[in-house]
Amino acid sequence: MNTTTNTTVETLEDFAQHADYSLMNTLTPNPDATEDGLDYQPREVFSGHFVPVKPTRIKNPKYVSHSTNFFSELGLSDSLATSEPFMKMFSGDTSALPEPLSKLGWATGYALTIYGTEYYEQCPFRTGNAYGDGRAMSIFEGVLNGKRWEMQLKGGGKTPYCRGADGRAVLRSSVREFLAQEHMHALGIETSRSLTFYASETETVKRPWFYNGSYSRDPEVMIDEAVAISTRVAPSFLRVGQIELFGRRARKNEYPNALKELEQIVLHAIEREYSEEIDQSLPLEEKILLLAQEFRKRLTLLIANWVRVGYCQGNFNSDNCSVGGFGLDYGPFGFMDVFDPRYQSWTGGGIHFSFLNQPKAAERNFGMFCLALKPLLEGNQNAQDALEKIKSDFPKVMQSRMIKMWASKLGLQTFDTTLFNDLMRLMIETSVDYTIFFRELSFIPNDIALLAKSFYGESVLDKKLMDRWSQWLEKWQVATGVTTDEERETLSTQMKAVNPKYTLREWFLVPAYKLASRGDYSLIHELQEVMNNPYEEQSKKIEEKYYREKPSELFDVAGVSYVSCSS
Repeated sequence: MNTTTNTTVETLEDFAQHADYSLMNTLTPNPDATEDGLDYQPREVFSGHFVPVKPTRIKNPKYVSHSTNFFSELGLSDSLATSEPFMKMFSGDTSALPEPLSKLGWATGYALTIYGTEYYEQCPFRTGNAYGDGRAMSIFEGVLNGKRWEMQLKGGGKTPYCRGADGRAVLRSSVREFLAQEHMHALGIETSRSLTFYASETETVKRPWFYNGSYSRDPEVMIDEAVAISTRVAPSFLRVGQIELFGRRARKNEYPNALKELEQIVLHAIEREYSEEIDQSLPLEEKILLLAQEFRKRLTLLIANWVRVGYCQGNFNSDNCSVGGFGLDYGPFGFMDVFDPRYQSWTGGGIHFSFLNQPKAAERNFGMFCLALKPLLEGNQNAQDALEKIKSDFPKVMQSRMIKMWASKLGLQTFDTTLFNDLMRLMIETSVDYTIFFRELSFIPNDIALLAKSFYGESVLDKKLMDRWSQWLEKWQVATGVTTDEERETLSTQMKAVNPKYTLREWFLVPAYKLASRGDYSLIHELQEVMNNPYEEQSKKIEEKYYREKPSELFDVAGVSYVSCSS
């Protein structure tokens, strides 16, 4: 969707006129919050939808990058990104903002649910009341080019939810998230977006990490890393975990307004994320059922698209699952090199958040979402039964999405189960590069020579295995129904539109953030250009650099093949 207009926001004063803080104006602040927003000590947050909090500026901020594409969509001048007033705001200094911009941001709480299991005791108070935005705070909500957006600082300082942490993000993780969000958008996948990226020239914090070339699965050393703030943007940052928090409180009747606060945040979520799909004049029960249906549509499509491009979220807790059904929180994510159904780049993620288990993880999150809505349907058995049906049909809807996605990747009008299962077995046995294989298949090859470009190791020397590949390719060619050159060209174009040539692999990111740590941001800018055009045939130089198999010496290397911390 092209949202670019001829009207361009040139100054922070112009930008300020687009502010409209619907969340802070309509929902309930925590009654124990401080008036000045210096609410930085870990504490239990017992009620209210948000905590007003003042960001903590980073020292001596330096411009790293911004998304020119997103600036254009929002109607912002590129010169804003390097202007001092704008830089101050988005590096955490809100002390001199023009009205009606708010000098206070806001942080929100959420419940912790991991793969469908509720947790309480992992928070310092063993109640679950300390979970929430510990280093992320929203500082702007408003309407730009006719669409409502919320802007959130990642690494903006301490909040009551920081649980003793420092509230900061570091350069390394900021590079990853900044690039990943815009790359996912370019891949055609619903996601939060990246606005700006500033790093401190002087401020550092300590983080656990690995020795160079280590094969350890656990961090081995504390290192000093530069502090950074990236701004991520979305229609809202409402998460399943937030709805859950108020659902739990209402379920247990923890305080007099618990049910009312649940209703308020659910209605706010509908207004922010589903206003086009859900009529505001409908009764509450009907709105809730439509919300569940529409969220299911978006969530199942999101997961199918993740699998389509070889992306694994890595830590798909319910608090990392947006109510709007888009990708959020690019911490321990990874794009797969060698195809592996159990691929997981985060050492703490486990099989339950692995690549082809993402549909099941989404189902667990959706189940918790429905559970959180149930108190609002108390006394209406028909509505409760309807919600249960929506929940229980999730696997069927998810499977339909996956079948459609796999058929599109394979260029088939009708999904062929046998052909697909044979391919999965061959890909696992051969050690196939996921992205390169499907891109080469998109050229509709006559023999396996093109496909062999995606084979790792010495598989091509295994004659029996190569014969099986040739047999599979012949069956696939028949299944496509292609008989003429014109049909071949049409199918190739269709397949290339769903099978990207470039994905943001971790071993591309590592050199970028290592160079950035020395003040050289050139590789970040190069990756922006390449990864913002993932389906395009780019220059020969770019192809040689970024369209290739992972070097053998990088396999199983800590911080390259897997990560243990995303801070």
